[in-house]
Amino acid sequence: MNDFQSWLWLGIGFVLGAVIVGGTVLRVRKTVLDKFEQAQSLSDASAELLEVLAAAAVVVNPANVAVRATAGALALGLLRNRELIHDELVQLLDKARVSNGIEALDTEIKTGLRNDSVFVAARATNIGDGNVLLLVEDRTEAKRLDETRRDFIANISHELKTPIGAISLLAEAIAGASDDPETVEKFTANLSKEAKRLANLVKDVIQLSRFQSAEIVTNAELVDLSTVVSEAVERNTFRAERKNIKVNFRAPEGIEVIGDHEMLVVAVKNLIENAIIYSDDGSTVGVGLRSGDGVAEIAVSDSGIGITTEEQKRIFERFYRVDPSRSRQTGGTGLGLSIVKHVAMGHKGEVQIFSKPGVGSTFTLRLPTADTKIVVSETDRTNA
Repeated sequence: MNDFQSWLWLGIGFVLGAVIVGGTVLRVRKTVLDKFEQAQSLSDASAELLEVLAAAAVVVNPANVAVRATAGALALGLLRNRELIHDELVQLLDKARVSNGIEALDTEIKTGLRNDSVFVAARATNIGDGNVLLLVEDRTEAKRLDETRRDFIANISHELKTPIGAISLLAEAIAGASDDPETVEKFTANLSKEAKRLANLVKDVIQLSRFQSAEIVTNAELVDLSTVVSEAVERNTFRAERKNIKVNFRAPEGIEVIGDHEMLVVAVKNLIENAIIYSDDGSTVGVGLRSGDGVAEIAVSDSGIGITTEEQKRIFERFYRVDPSRSRQTGGTGLGLSIVKHVAMGHKGEVQIFSKPGVGSTFTLRLPTADTKIVVSETDRTNA
């Protein structure tokens, strides 16, 4: 074979090798693109799918990293840095990957800033290529309902007796003093005060009952806490002006949590209201909002009468009052802080207190901030 033939065969071999290698590269590239398009379509389609399946739902990839999650899943505290944080749920996902059916689990998990116990019913199913759909239902309230119902009925029965009895006695007194205008006027003022107290009690009972039955996970949405603080301060404007108390507040925008806007407003409103009630006329109440390390904090401070260490252990109990005489004057029901505690627990957060008698008190509502990167938004639903 001469040199020309040698070079010819070498050239042919090179071309054939290039074709073979090129074909392989093209096939690999096509496979990668197919996988990417499949993953992309899964991510887009799941945005709409999750919303109709369950309030708390997550789609995870083969590495157990969440690619999609509903606001309810974040409200339950299922994820941290896009990963499931409960071993029981991870094991359920692993079982679902090798199963052709639906894997189910009823269990208790610890979640939130206080590691509160949450009773959940979880379901998982393989949706292809190692991706798993997880649905979680919070059954904590149903479990607690029977226990709290008995105590609540006993307490409310006792609390209702006082204003109702006072109204009855005052009505009789007014009827018997019809010929004494001054006495009638005095009893009428007292009657109006007791009627207002009864109205406030009924309002707080209804509010607490509604919050206890409300499904935060179902109604969960992104909430900017700056709007919560502003609205809570506004709802206390009349009360503050009546005592000549100035409410200073700082609430930067952009600090978001997953939860129920109205419930959070009521909780912060109650903290500010308490601060005003237990502060001297002409003083100042401070409200601050900040965030860090995945936690948002709303602090309400006053320079009022303060709370002893013993009382601090009981102030979140239903109908407990630090100063009963002042509560009677202001129409306080003893349910305000119970509502705050319930709202905090429902949002997987907590309420902290620092107080000294004669110095004042600071109540801090602490809530997990939202991971907005994986929340299914309105834009996602529109584009899905």
